[in-house]
Amino acid sequence: MATPNYGYEKRQKELAKKRKKEDKLKAKAGRKAGDPGYVEGQADDDEPADPAGATPEAPAQP
Repeated sequence: MATPNYGYEKRQKELAKKRKKEDKLKAKAGRKAGDPGYVEGQADDDEPADPAGATPEAPAQP
């Protein structure tokens, strides 16, 4: 059995933490500047969950 790579896990955790902090600072700066295109809770690099914008249809009942 392979041994766990704790260094890799720690680095990934640190990168995620850094990314989250940068996103928070960017959002704070956007709110402070009164950016008209800014939407609360949406980052610039996030893709929409459903690109078509449609909701899944419920299965037809007989």
